[in-house]
Amino acid sequence: MQRRGDEPRALTSEPALRVIMRRLREIMSQPGDGQERLNKIVKQIAGVMVAEVCSIYLKRQDGSLELFASEGLNPNAVHVVRMKRGEGLVGRCAELNITVNEPEASSHPSFSYRPETGEEIYHSLLAVPIARSGQVLGVLVVQNRTQKEYSDEDVEVLQATAMVVAEHLVSGAVAGAGTAIEIERSLSTVIQGERMAEGIALGHVVLHEPRIVVTHLMAEDPAAELLRLETAVASLRASLDEMFDHEHLSAAGEHRDVLEAYRMFAHDKGWERRLREAVDGGLTAEAAVERVQNSTRARMLRQNDAYWRERQRDLDDLSDRLLRILAGRITSADEPSALPPDTILVARTMGPAELLDYDRRRLRGLIVEDGSGQSHVAIVAKALGIAAVGQARGIVERVSAGDAAIVDAMSGQVHLRPSSDVIAAYSDKVRFLARRQRQYRALRDVPAVTRDGVKVNLNINAGLLVDMPHLKDAGADGVGLFRTELLFMLSNSLPKVERQADSYRAILARADGRPVVFRTLDIGGDKVLHYLRQPKEENPAMGWRAVRMGLDRPALLRTQVRALLRAAAGQELRIMIPMVSSASEMDAVHALISKEREILMQRGHELPEKLLVGAMIEVPCLLFELDELMPRVDFVSVGSNDMMQFLFAADRTNARVGSRFDPLTPAPLRALKMLAQTTQKHGVPLTLCGEMAGRPIEAMALIALGFRSLSMAPASIGPVKSMILSLDTTRVSKLVDELVVAGVQNIREHLDTFAKSEGVDV
Repeated sequence: MQRRGDEPRALTSEPALRVIMRRLREIMSQPGDGQERLNKIVKQIAGVMVAEVCSIYLKRQDGSLELFASEGLNPNAVHVVRMKRGEGLVGRCAELNITVNEPEASSHPSFSYRPETGEEIYHSLLAVPIARSGQVLGVLVVQNRTQKEYSDEDVEVLQATAMVVAEHLVSGAVAGAGTAIEIERSLSTVIQGERMAEGIALGHVVLHEPRIVVTHLMAEDPAAELLRLETAVASLRASLDEMFDHEHLSAAGEHRDVLEAYRMFAHDKGWERRLREAVDGGLTAEAAVERVQNSTRARMLRQNDAYWRERQRDLDDLSDRLLRILAGRITSADEPSALPPDTILVARTMGPAELLDYDRRRLRGLIVEDGSGQSHVAIVAKALGIAAVGQARGIVERVSAGDAAIVDAMSGQVHLRPSSDVIAAYSDKVRFLARRQRQYRALRDVPAVTRDGVKVNLNINAGLLVDMPHLKDAGADGVGLFRTELLFMLSNSLPKVERQADSYRAILARADGRPVVFRTLDIGGDKVLHYLRQPKEENPAMGWRAVRMGLDRPALLRTQVRALLRAAAGQELRIMIPMVSSASEMDAVHALISKEREILMQRGHELPEKLLVGAMIEVPCLLFELDELMPRVDFVSVGSNDMMQFLFAADRTNARVGSRFDPLTPAPLRALKMLAQTTQKHGVPLTLCGEMAGRPIEAMALIALGFRSLSMAPASIGPVKSMILSLDTTRVSKLVDELVVAGVQNIREHLDTFAKSEGVDV
């Protein structure tokens, strides 16, 4: 293929290598920065070698590779695409310092699909290390659409070119000034990230490097490889079972749900079958794991929603763990003595099980480049009591093992190599937080009543039987939200009526007379049942889910209602319907519940002594149909997480937009105030569930608007109760009303100032 502006090698008598060398010298003599020179280099190499793609990947401090320049690939992928150490064919080339010559790259077990590059149309690939004095600095790659094995001459030309590029890299002539991160490692610096698990930690950096590079691809003895695979998978599953005996994870909490789902992934028959098929196809056990990992990742990357991004992280974590077992590698996580007693773990990405590999007694903090407060590793970090910060861009390149670091997961900041004054200040903060936790425990049996005598009910959110001890431990008034879908998500098939009834019966027994609000099945969006066929949707969060699915498939909802009615025989039963978008939907729900009550009566079953049916308000259009809704419900509950993301049209799990809205601004507060006033007019009890309820400043605003019942994570009960005990409801209500009416944008700042002046504990 002839490229415009370039001389095809076949039409010139000058050897290709000499042409490239001459043009490289010309590029180096021209004005311009390092990035411009790299761009010109890849263009010239592509032209001389008659390649449709030429790319340069450079190695970062953590061993990963970044696409620094490309002719032929999507230009938007430059400085965006990064490959973990040893990942893909390019990573294999760098890690093993070998030339990779593949006629059909996508069929290789190590191929890593990156849709943002647009390289899926190219078949052949030639990659050579850019190295100097035995040290690999990067990788030089050419690609073509046709399937072909590059000739020895092509290999020699590209290898010689890579040597010249390496010399220029070392000299600084193409260092990529303005793009490469060059930081003096002796200087203090602060990186702003995102809170994942609150807390403050001081310690020293340990870099997390779990990747295993597969070197042996083809199996000499397939039967032996299959046995190795089976043994390793059994060992993997046993290690995951042991996680549940972890002293910090044996208690109830959302982390148990995450680990149960994670363990279920490891027991997935489809995953195991694909691994076996890859070994049967002639690959080693390690190559089979890498092949399945890469092919599954490629499918998941085509799914543009948060659920599949989190599943991809789980898959990568499981695959890496399986590779370590096969390789027999002992990591620093396996050798507790290798960890400093004040470890601050730094990683580009991390799964929940990987975090559990580390000795909790030595682990103080976690910093992750790719991670949010809703990620699985964040949930486990909270359960372990580890201060964690995510979205810490560039952290891996900016630290060395042993560096002093402070993780401030209250503000989302990371202090690298802090000064003695900063260390002293944070040491005082840590001691203060420890005293606060002791104070919260002392408030467990104290009612949540404000200074002017207003009682606020504080409830917990739960999802499994193991969550129920938190009711007593946190001093909560009840369960404001019980997520029934977790039972379905952890089952291999649709749970039968009796199994569901037994589960709900046990929940009510553990509640010991406290109210429990059961939310009916909220499947869809980011919660998928592998045994229930669901259509592919472009926007699943606003698609066929929750009550929409329940009314379209009434057998599913009727089965659950029947189980709930049987479980609550002779007791009070509270059922909450999620994702209601029209008041008329509640008519259909009541009809369905009434039919199930009649069936149970005819069959002689005892019915609940009292039945309350409520709606979850999370779809904004329902706010304009409240007067029609109220006569149809016994209570309502605001699902603040979904409601806020729908109001702002911002996915809360997307790090790029999740922090672009603040619920303490006029628009959402006006909506919540209208809701509180309407429910009060109709005499309908109102609760708010979600993250907003669990933060003292936001909870203070909700109380000011008229909310008298909040439901939150168990760990938030203490801080919110402490705030309530020091609050004057009349004064804060007057302030919030004035701010909302005036349309003041910085309401959060005004509430902070109010709390300080009034002595409110936030």
